[in-house]
Amino acid sequence: MSTWFITGCSTGFGRALAKAVIDRGFNAVISARNVEAIADLAASAPDRTLALALDVTDHAKVVSAVQAAQERFGSIDVLINNAGYGYRSAVEEGERETVETMFATNFYGPVDLIQQVLPGMRERHSGVIVNMSSIAGRMSSPGSGFYSATKFALEGLSDALRQETAQHGIHVILVEPGPFRTDFAGRSMKRAAAISAYTSTVGERHKEDSRIDGNQPGDPAKAAEAIIAVATAAKPPRRLLLGNRAIDRCKEELANQAADIAAWEALGRRTDF
Repeated sequence: MSTWFITGCSTGFGRALAKAVIDRGFNAVISARNVEAIADLAASAPDRTLALALDVTDHAKVVSAVQAAQERFGSIDVLINNAGYGYRSAVEEGERETVETMFATNFYGPVDLIQQVLPGMRERHSGVIVNMSSIAGRMSSPGSGFYSATKFALEGLSDALRQETAQHGIHVILVEPGPFRTDFAGRSMKRAAAISAYTSTVGERHKEDSRIDGNQPGDPAKAAEAIIAVATAAKPPRRLLLGNRAIDRCKEELANQAADIAAWEALGRRTDF
């Protein structure tokens, strides 16, 4: 029986994933900063579930959590780096400490967990690492620059990691959701102090957050099933786009990029010796 280690399980994708993994009969190591928020999930299958209090920005807690999971179940077969949050801010508005804290959660936390689980995966010559990115990891929008930067960083790292670990039987998958009915646009979204010059751009994103919070088209339960499907596939994709909006926006962005390359290709090719 495989063992799944999932971060950020108190709400949203993490909670939906934890429930789906437990319902499928897998061993589940579920974590959240407040372990009481996931006590009900753990109680649903106590023989197969280990609930841990984990702040992914705390290196000592990351190490002890991985050790506890290995002691309980023997191995970690699937790591899902889900913990993270958003930040709505124009680049000029960004507060250094807030940005650094978000990077600690959205990027350095996953890196720490990856480094802790990789030795065991390499030794067994098997394993799956699922890094929860976003459509914002493919392209950015006004007010999302810093959040997108954390996801772009995670995507770049994941692409290198995939190539480094393929020879060791390890799969690395990026999941890129669009808007889903989680609390991402509500409770989980941090916001910078506004500068009036950005009312027509970032200000509109603030209004959009208020409109869509609780009304997003994506279903986290269906997303969880999709993530399990790719994580258990013999040949999983490098990236999984989730939701119609994410797929449509990505296709539009790729078409725009291809048009830019074609338009300026001749100039670019003339720059070699």
